[in-house]
Amino acid sequence: MSLEEAREQYETALKVGRKTYKENVHKGRNPYLQVLDEILDGVSIAGHMGLGLLEIPADMIAGTKTAGRTVAFASDFMPLLPVNSEFGAKWIQLCNAHLSDEGIRDPVRCYEYLGRFYVLEGNKRVSVLKSYGATSIPAMVTRLIPQYSDDYEIKRYYEFMDYYQKTKLYQVQFSRTGSFPKLQAALGYEPDHVWTRDEQRTFRSGFYNFSVALDKFTDEELSVTTADILLVWLLVYPFESLKEMSQSELINSLQTIWQDVRALEKGGPIEVSTDDESVEDARSFMEKLKATVFPSRLKVAFIHELSPEVSNWTSAHEEGRRKMQEVMGDKVETLVYMNVGTGFKAEAALEDAARRGVQLIFTSTPSLIAQCRKFAAQHPNVKILNCSVAMAYTGVRTFYSRIYEGKFISGAIAGAMSRSDRIGYIASYPIFGVPAGINAFALGAQLTNPRARIDLKWTCVPGNPLEELKEKGIDLISALDIPVPGWSDGLWGTSRILPDGSTELLASPYWDWGTFYIKLITSVMDGGWDTLNFSKDSEHAVNYWWGLDSGVIGVEYADAIPPGVKALAIILEESIINDSIRPFHRPVVSQDGTVRNDGSKYFSYQEILNMDWLCDNVDGKIPPFEELNEKGRNIARVQGIYRDNIIPEKEGVIL
Repeated sequence: MSLEEAREQYETALKVGRKTYKENVHKGRNPYLQVLDEILDGVSIAGHMGLGLLEIPADMIAGTKTAGRTVAFASDFMPLLPVNSEFGAKWIQLCNAHLSDEGIRDPVRCYEYLGRFYVLEGNKRVSVLKSYGATSIPAMVTRLIPQYSDDYEIKRYYEFMDYYQKTKLYQVQFSRTGSFPKLQAALGYEPDHVWTRDEQRTFRSGFYNFSVALDKFTDEELSVTTADILLVWLLVYPFESLKEMSQSELINSLQTIWQDVRALEKGGPIEVSTDDESVEDARSFMEKLKATVFPSRLKVAFIHELSPEVSNWTSAHEEGRRKMQEVMGDKVETLVYMNVGTGFKAEAALEDAARRGVQLIFTSTPSLIAQCRKFAAQHPNVKILNCSVAMAYTGVRTFYSRIYEGKFISGAIAGAMSRSDRIGYIASYPIFGVPAGINAFALGAQLTNPRARIDLKWTCVPGNPLEELKEKGIDLISALDIPVPGWSDGLWGTSRILPDGSTELLASPYWDWGTFYIKLITSVMDGGWDTLNFSKDSEHAVNYWWGLDSGVIGVEYADAIPPGVKALAIILEESIINDSIRPFHRPVVSQDGTVRNDGSKYFSYQEILNMDWLCDNVDGKIPPFEELNEKGRNIARVQGIYRDNIIPEKEGVIL
C-alpha cells in the first residue's frame, strides 16, 4: 500500500470532518470533540475501575480525555487540519501502517464515563479506524464511577453497571431504568443470568443487523437509544428474526412499530378521552361524507380470554355485545371468540378475525394486550381495542370507565348508613384506577360522616376478607361492583351484613358495556376514529375513559336504602354528571400526612388514574407485589400501579 492512498484517505476524511464541523456550528452545537476533563469539572468520582482490554463500539467514543488535541478533530473524530500540516503527516503515516500487512496493533487507552468513551492515548488511531468505518476498536479501558445520587442519569448508569457484569456489552444502553430486566425476560433469561460468550456474540450480530436497518430507516436524531427501540421491536418480533430477516424486511418491520417508538420518545403519553361529546362532534362534522366515505355496515369481532360460564366479566361484556347488536341490527356483523386464553389460541383468534375481514376488534381483558400489540403492528388497517387502562401502545386503543365516580356515591351512602363509623372495603388488585376507587369511596363516606374510617382488605392476598371484616363487627362492606344493572347473585357493591350473616345489597356502580359499544362503533362508522381528538398518525396512545355522564357506568340503588339517603345519592349522581361536583375537588390528605389537595385543586384524569396512595381515613395498605397470590401477580404485571418496578418473567430462550 502507498502513502498516496493514505493521503487520499486523509483528504476524504478531511472533507467529512469539515462538513460535520459546519453542520454543528449551524445547529449551535460544539463542533469539536467532547473533553472529559471539562465534563468532570465539579463532579464527584467515587472510584476508578480497570476493565482491561475491550473491543469498544466505535460510535460510543464521544471525545478525548484532555483538551490538548481538541481542535484537530470534528465531533465525529474526522480531521480538521490541512493535509500538509504536521498533524496531517502523522495521520497519513498511521493510515499507511493501517493499510499495510502490519496494521494498527496497539490498543488505544481511554476512560469510560456514563457509558461513553474518552480517549487518553490514540486519538489519531481512532480517527483513522473510524474513517474506514470500523465498528469496534480495541482499547484499554478505565471506568470512572460517579458518586451515587438520585439524579436519574446516575441511577440509570448504576443499573447499566450492574447488568454490564452479566452481559459484558456496551452496545446495550437504555435511556430508562428498568429496561435491562425486560431485555433479559424478552430473551428468555432469568434476571440474574450471566451471558456466555456465544450468547454475547449472537446478540452482537443481531443487534448490529438491527442497528444497520435502523440507520437506513431513519436519519433522525432520537432521544431514545437503539436498545430502547429494540425492546419495543421485541414486543412484536422474536429476537431470532434478526438472523432470518433481510435488511428490507427489517426496515419494513420498523415501520410497523414506529408509532410506539414515537410514543416512547415523548415519554409514553396516553391521551385520555373522558367523554363522548366528541363522538357527537365527529358525527355532525362528517355527516355529509358519511354515505360516500364511511361504511354503512361494520364487521366487528369480540375476543374473550374466558367464557361467560366461568367469568362474570366476560358475561357482562357479552350482555353488552347483545345489547349493541339488538340496537344496531344489520349495521353490524359480529364474530365472537370465547375462552381463547392468553397464548397461541388468542393469537390464532385475532388472525382468524383478520382473515374473515373484520374491521374492528374488541378484546375484553388486559391480559390480552400483548397479543393485541403484536396483531396491531402486523395489521395496521384493523382497528383494535383492549379493555384496560394506562397502556402506552399507539396501535391499540384501550377502554375502561371512571368507576370511581360511582364509588364516591356508594361511599356517601355507606357513610350515611353506618352505625359504627367503620366501613369495610374489599378491593380486587393493586392496578391502575383501583386506588382512585378506594379513595373516592373514602371521601364519599367522609362527606356524609366525618368520623367514617375505611377498613381495607384485598382479595388478591391470602385470607378471607369478608370473614375478617365480619369478625371485627363491621356491618357495612363495599365489595366488587355489579357487572351489569340488576345483577344480584353473590356479594356485590355496598351491602349491609344482616344478623344472620347474610348480605343485603344497598347500592353499587355498574358497567353498561352495551352503551359503550354502541357509541364507539357508531363513532367508527361516522369517521370518528380519526377525528375523535386524535389523528390517525398520533404519537400518543389513546384511552377511552368514560364516566357517569356518558351512560357507560351508572349506580344501582336497592329498595333497602332510606328515601332521604337515596335522594342525596341521586343529587350527587346528577351533580357529577353536570360537573358541578368532582369527587377529588375537596381537601384530601394521604396516609403519610401529605396534603394532596387543599380543596382548591382539580386533579387531572392522569393524576387520578395513576394514584398509588391512600386517603388518611383508610386503614390498610396497597399490598406489595411479593404478597400477591399467583393470579394477582399475573394481573399486576400487566396493569399494576408498580408494574415498571416488577422484574419481568422470562420467556423461552430465543437467542
